[in-house]
Amino acid sequence: MPIVLDKPSSFFDTFHRKPTQQKTTHYCPGCGHGILHKLIAEAISAAELQDRCIIMAPVGCSVFLYYYFECASISIPHGRAPAVATGISRMRPDAILVCYQGDGDLAAIGTNNAIHAASRGEKIITFFVNNNVYGMTGGQMAPTTLLNQKTTTTPYGRTLENEGAPLPVAEIMATLDAPGLVARTAVNSPRNIQKTRRLIRRGFEAMKDGKGYVFIEVLSHCPTNWRKTPEEACRWIDEVVTKVYPLKLFKDDLDTREPLCREHPRGGFPELVKALGVRAEEQDAGGVPPALPNGTDTLTFKGAGFGGQGVLSLGLLLANTAMRKAWEVTWLPSYGPEMRGGVAYSSVVISRKPIGSPVVDCPDILIALNKPSIFKLGPLVPEQGTIVYNSSMIDELPPDLSAGTVAGVPATDLAAEAGSQKAANTVALGCLAGITGLLTREEIAGALRETYSKPAVYDLNLRALDAGWRHGVRQGTDA
Repeated sequence: MPIVLDKPSSFFDTFHRKPTQQKTTHYCPGCGHGILHKLIAEAISAAELQDRCIIMAPVGCSVFLYYYFECASISIPHGRAPAVATGISRMRPDAILVCYQGDGDLAAIGTNNAIHAASRGEKIITFFVNNNVYGMTGGQMAPTTLLNQKTTTTPYGRTLENEGAPLPVAEIMATLDAPGLVARTAVNSPRNIQKTRRLIRRGFEAMKDGKGYVFIEVLSHCPTNWRKTPEEACRWIDEVVTKVYPLKLFKDDLDTREPLCREHPRGGFPELVKALGVRAEEQDAGGVPPALPNGTDTLTFKGAGFGGQGVLSLGLLLANTAMRKAWEVTWLPSYGPEMRGGVAYSSVVISRKPIGSPVVDCPDILIALNKPSIFKLGPLVPEQGTIVYNSSMIDELPPDLSAGTVAGVPATDLAAEAGSQKAANTVALGCLAGITGLLTREEIAGALRETYSKPAVYDLNLRALDAGWRHGVRQGTDA
């Protein structure tokens, strides 16, 4: 009987996700990507991993890989596939993570991500497609371009003196302890395709068994950028490319490896406060997060001001106080060149449920300690939001504010009366608490005690807190 070569179940028979030409791929005639796709799909189906498989496709010729595979796929920024795969693997240890990367992607902008993911032994199988050039963007020199090879950016050929030697990525990966399988193969001939098929299946079996990191470099032909016919390109791999990048199994100790298990037990609130060293009297009864003042499950905050005004410690103080109320909390500072003179930011997210991102674009609450802050961030606060601004330094407000509550507090002046202008951040936080009821005066005072171990500094900030608290309560009463 004739042998019927059907497409594997993990590879679409008709590419419905593709807008046009749903029976053909977008690759150039003679390209090796299509062959490699087929081999990967066969291995996924053979190992029955289709429902667990997530493929990372960064920028490059394979950016539309999700057209062809009937499994989960994610488009990733250039070079960042291992970083995204690491995050998914840590949250979903049962997932099969596939990084499909070209030589320009992995060996250039993504080198850092790739090597460190391999060194950590992440549960990822990486396919490194080496065709010696940047394929999608016009055939520029890649880290893997051969000496004397002509590209659009090396029209006279790559030289050792000017561009350096080609980068042997598989050899580098093989020096690391964590990877269990490192190999270089090719898809330019029936014989090499059969070897590659067996190697890929072994790699996916390792993924199925949870045995850590696998790296498979695949020499692939690029007739378009090499300016060769498909037949010439296939022969060139055998006659030239493999002399620089020999086909080899560099490392395979999968049979002696135990499945990788990273246990990160998520403790409850009692375990959290114990780890933080919070005293029993400061803990919220039962560890049940109370309702938030805005009536939702999540509240976002942004503090902003000149570098040196205590913006980062303001956010940290708010975050530490909120943690003691059993809320989920993130704190994200922004400083660097803005640390002195510019606008520094401190973003805090408080929630009754797990937080997906610490980024705050349109804060529910804004504390602005200087004029640039309120003009930049004030208009972003929604109608139901709250703005507390330092009226000691802000003498006018943006005309397009829409926040429901806008309260001024002479934070710098009140801090000076308490003993130091540096405590203006504590004044502003006390004012916010007095207006909104988000935190009590006692709760913030407890966090201050933990933050400032020197009695004189603690007493100064406590006076600043009380001054801001009284001002905020009056503001709330007047409203």
